[in-house]
Amino acid sequence: MSCHLRRLASFAVASLTLGPSLFAQPEDFEIRTGKPVEALPGEVHLQNVRQLTFVGENAEAYWSHDGTKLVFQRKHEFPADQIYILDLVTGERRMVSTGLGATTCAYFLQGDEEIVFASTHGGGAEPPKAVRAINGRYVWPIFGSYDIYKVKIDGTGLTQLTDHSGYDAEATVDPVTGRIVFTSMRDGDLELYSMESDGSDVRRLTNRLGYDGGAFYSPDGTKLIQRSGYFADDTERTTYRDLLADGYVMPSKMELTWIDAAGGEVNQITDNGKANFAPFWHPSGEKLLFSSNMDAPRGRDFEIYMVGLDGEGLERVTYNESFDGFPMFSPNGKFLVFASNRFGANRGDTNLFVAEWIENPESGEQEAVPATPLQPGGGDGRRRR
Repeated sequence: MSCHLRRLASFAVASLTLGPSLFAQPEDFEIRTGKPVEALPGEVHLQNVRQLTFVGENAEAYWSHDGTKLVFQRKHEFPADQIYILDLVTGERRMVSTGLGATTCAYFLQGDEEIVFASTHGGGAEPPKAVRAINGRYVWPIFGSYDIYKVKIDGTGLTQLTDHSGYDAEATVDPVTGRIVFTSMRDGDLELYSMESDGSDVRRLTNRLGYDGGAFYSPDGTKLIQRSGYFADDTERTTYRDLLADGYVMPSKMELTWIDAAGGEVNQITDNGKANFAPFWHPSGEKLLFSSNMDAPRGRDFEIYMVGLDGEGLERVTYNESFDGFPMFSPNGKFLVFASNRFGANRGDTNLFVAEWIENPESGEQEAVPATPLQPGGGDGRRRR
């Protein structure tokens, strides 16, 4: 999830089978908000592209389970990111966070009546202050005042789910069980944890030195993909520990990995030594989309790529000259939403775009079918873990 990647966008310019789904996007659903724009040359997987936002820094847009809404973070009306819900038919945009502090990483809970997000407002009304570079190197702040909350989609019923000293953020939801995965500093390093949707039954999933975060469950809920920091030598390990002690990480070297949903061995997917972020599962559950600067000589151009879970079959999806990231498939696999600097009205603007996904561009076929149809409340009747 890739909660900090939106900051890089600004920086770049400066298998289980279930029964029929009861809670999925209608076949004849039509996105009416926004306006049509052109796909860029080479973007053969994208068709009928629409721009959804037009000013400010908008990113990390994630679908509701019925595929009719997006929840995302936006910095424009307030001094730091706040959380909004966008209705893809009416175009109504509603802020559901408090307007205080800084927020990140929102996601719909099962049933689409509540969302989960992280916020610093419990530590004060003003957004935390942080630097963006240390010794000339770009850094991310890891605010210790971040905790995870859930709230109804009308902005009422705010409930705190974590109350632990240190960073708790980057929450996403298992489409099958409803369990939440998140990133936390509670044990002294940035590790993955999971919990029930009421904040109970917290379990640690990773146990290795280095950033493990921004995780997403596979369509069948059996695996997690995430970004992970690796070190070339002891000097890099020491730098990581020193920065983390001051509340920062350096994101210039992140690889994509996967683990079983219950935790265990970390399996590496990419190995290019660049900044790889925002992985999201292809509906087949056999490959993923992600954002990377692997083709950027100066490291500031992030594009969306597709690759197999085994690291094979790398393919570039977008061809913008600044930033493309946060790809996410709709529940029925028909649409892809992403964030981009393209067509920005102002320097540093990042906006949301949605396109129809063409799985096989040579034939024009739209074949991306979810491996696991999404169901409300767990879908298959199994008891939640």
